[in-house]
Amino acid sequence: MRAPIAAAAPLEAPPRPPPMPESAALRLRIALAFLCILVVWGTTYLAIAIVLRDLPPFLSAAMRFLLAAALLYGLLRLQGPRPMAGLPTRTVIVSGILLCGLGNGFTVFAMQGVPSGIAALLNSTIPICVTLLDWGFFSRRRPSPWTGIGLVVGVGGVGLIVSQTASTAGLRGLGYMLSLAVAVTAWSIGTLVQRGAVPRQRLLALGCGQFASGGAFLCLVALWRGEFAGLDLGAVAPAGWLALAFLAVFGSILAQSSYLWLLTRWPAEKVTTYAVVNPVIALVLGSLVLDEPVTWSSTAGAALVLGGVALVLFEQQITAALRRRSSQG
Repeated sequence: MRAPIAAAAPLEAPPRPPPMPESAALRLRIALAFLCILVVWGTTYLAIAIVLRDLPPFLSAAMRFLLAAALLYGLLRLQGPRPMAGLPTRTVIVSGILLCGLGNGFTVFAMQGVPSGIAALLNSTIPICVTLLDWGFFSRRRPSPWTGIGLVVGVGGVGLIVSQTASTAGLRGLGYMLSLAVAVTAWSIGTLVQRGAVPRQRLLALGCGQFASGGAFLCLVALWRGEFAGLDLGAVAPAGWLALAFLAVFGSILAQSSYLWLLTRWPAEKVTTYAVVNPVIALVLGSLVLDEPVTWSSTAGAALVLGGVALVLFEQQITAALRRRSSQG
């Protein structure tokens, strides 16, 4: 006869699996963070195109960043009562306007007339623009020969894409291209302005402030352009709201947090390789989901742009590999 089970004996939980070794767990987190950047930021251009079906450009961008700022502020409040205290106010406002207001806002505006894949491709030239601006106005550090070659190749690809757009869309298309040029330049300046502004543990608070200041700026632009007039939020399709929520939660908070955390684990030149992958994802999604045309000239321009960006991002690895080969030979 089996002994009765004591009534007060608690049920035992099933044995837990042994904890993953720290190095393996860290490698998994790094891989997931990088995958998040590639997938999420590669799909944001498709989400923006969906939002633009029902909402005006600057107002939709303002809604995205103000929602992201509110959600991120709530998360930061869970960590302490004054999450924004001690931040450099001027840097937060200026960089927020440059990055979110001008950088993202003008990209969204341009996507009214530029395919999402082309917009992503031209935004991938940000590493090239950062290198040029850093050389000319900030650190004055001269680019290496490989970086110089990458700059020339990338600019040639941009020229090919712009010439194709001008031949098919006329002056209006050139206006949208000019908007993308403003966006790339503003984002690049904002990247350099915010560099070293706060310690690593305050980067999320900095991002929250940038979302808020950029969103407020975009609201003013939307008001000036009359985007609030006749606005009917009830007419926005569910897909538009889902895309807007995706941009705020995943595009702004999750991917941005992953990017900032990854910068504390990987060298910056390794993290920024996302700039070569994101346009490919955007081009594929734009063609499959939005039926955006892919021509031979746009493909050739894309190859030149991505090749130039790769030379800028990987110039240290290329130089080191050539030195090893010369020493072995």
